[in-house]
Amino acid sequence: MNRYPLWKYAIIVVALLISALYALPNLFGESPAVQVSAARSTVRVDTSTVTVVEQTLAAQGISSSLIQLDANSVKARFDSTDDQLKARDALEKAFNANPADPSHVVALNLLPRTPAWLASLGASPMYLGLDLRGGVHFMLQVDMQAALVRRADVLATDLRTVMREKGLRHGGINRSGQTIELRAGDAQTLGAARDLIRSQFADLQVTETADFRLVGTISPEAARRVQDQALKQNITTLHNRINELGVAEPVIQQQGADRIVVQLPGVQDTAKAKDILGRTATLEVRLVDESVEGQAAARGTGPVPFGAERYPERGGQSVVVKREVLLTGENLSDAQAGFDSQTQEAAVHLTLDAKGARVFRDVTRENVGKRMAIILFEKGRGEVVTAPVIRGEIGGGRVQISGAMNTVEANDIALLLRAGSLAAPMEIIEERTIGPSLGAENISKGFHSVLWGFIAIVVFMCVYYALFGVFSSIALGFNVLLLVSLLSMLQATLTLPGIAAMALALGMAIDSNVLINERIREELRRGASPQVAINTGYDHAWSTILDSNVTSLIAGIALLIFGSGPVRGFAVVHCLGIVTSMFSSVFFSRGVVNLWYGRQKKLKTVAIGTVWRPEGQNAPAKAD
Repeated sequence: MNRYPLWKYAIIVVALLISALYALPNLFGESPAVQVSAARSTVRVDTSTVTVVEQTLAAQGISSSLIQLDANSVKARFDSTDDQLKARDALEKAFNANPADPSHVVALNLLPRTPAWLASLGASPMYLGLDLRGGVHFMLQVDMQAALVRRADVLATDLRTVMREKGLRHGGINRSGQTIELRAGDAQTLGAARDLIRSQFADLQVTETADFRLVGTISPEAARRVQDQALKQNITTLHNRINELGVAEPVIQQQGADRIVVQLPGVQDTAKAKDILGRTATLEVRLVDESVEGQAAARGTGPVPFGAERYPERGGQSVVVKREVLLTGENLSDAQAGFDSQTQEAAVHLTLDAKGARVFRDVTRENVGKRMAIILFEKGRGEVVTAPVIRGEIGGGRVQISGAMNTVEANDIALLLRAGSLAAPMEIIEERTIGPSLGAENISKGFHSVLWGFIAIVVFMCVYYALFGVFSSIALGFNVLLLVSLLSMLQATLTLPGIAAMALALGMAIDSNVLINERIREELRRGASPQVAINTGYDHAWSTILDSNVTSLIAGIALLIFGSGPVRGFAVVHCLGIVTSMFSSVFFSRGVVNLWYGRQKKLKTVAIGTVWRPEGQNAPAKAD
């Protein structure tokens, strides 16, 4: 009756071992470290970077416990924060001789001390939130006016293209702020342009002037849409950039109509965080200025002609390009690193959207024999990646960037382009750093709250329910172990609200055991034998436990779906705690009870505390 088959005990043992294994990394803590990564996509981080780190630390007499190279950075671990700070200063001088134009980012970091054999099994500690681990908090203000100006710029360019395709001559299309002005030569052209704008440019509100001019402004509805899209694109870009750089569990969310909150747990260096926020890149396609003045300016023997700009090219040379932008990174739908099919050199393969493919086809058809420059802009600096001669019309929306790059650089450029560009510039209006000491204090307080709550529950259960209280306490300990291991395996972020949810999970788990124990007592009061009372008590309590936990789970899922930030962190731990409590309080605890009492055929009494008889006499429960 009260015996588990062997396979059920096998499940319990496997769950116990896996839980212990994946919860173990949380006991090793973190070590202070210095991380060296590239500040630009053209800078390589490889074994030579490791050599520079080793030589710099040795010259300063700073000992490092471990120096490792991963895909994007070199990380040096230290035994103390004093060594960490000294190493950061030394490496900053070694890698960035010119602080105004740094080639590398040297940042403080915290890395887990998980042993290699545990890490090889995929075991990692839980991510800790900003309030526990420390880190940086930013409030960013999005420049919505710049987003509207940028939209007006795009509309002006599209209007020029459509007017040219329709064969409508005009006296010029100029943009001033958020307004677009079109000059027409006569009333007929003015009317045709007005009808064209109203039919194909719904975002513009057009007014006419007496001197054959049309003035277009972005409508209020379109302005709101542009601002919403700018905010969403900036959030998406920040997510892509930070996630691909490997920052653990960032918090990036909208606050108000034009602000974004960014929290980076574990990052103690504000400069590093600012670099992460600013590291977005985009492409621009322009024609090379091949006039005599442009060639002289490229050689450095003359000034840059009006309507042109000069950008450096890889290899130290310069290229003078026209100001008119033919295509931007906004027209990219994908960017992947690969190889040139002819030369087998590293390359970046770009896929343009429908509009970009059409524009690129027209540009290449109309400029055969001329050079076209593809410029990569990163952190406000432009660099000509390649400037090939157009041999013929290129259709299909597929473009290749190749030449003077290795596979690492190709991957970096593709990564940056996939992350996209910011739809509007942002300004940091609030900056806050939470030190690891405050995080350690929060961890200590949270840990002690869970620990003392656990001890109080165990003492009460053992006193009130005797041996069954011990069984319940063992199940409660298993529940905590299982919950911590799940959080570690899922790499969920634990915050102070998450610790509160963990304490709540303890209360809910023990509540299930209280129901079971009281059901068993009830059966004993009715005169059932101990074995029957145990079996019936677990069976009858199951439906009540299931109902109460399902309703709590529904509330937790609602918080998970509609909540954000700390509320969402609470909901994650709450939902996981409900699942683990049902497994531990019913399946695991019954396995322990069956193991202790199930094989006793002539069981006369069970240690479940005082059983009050209906007639008011208290007597130990006996088997029939």
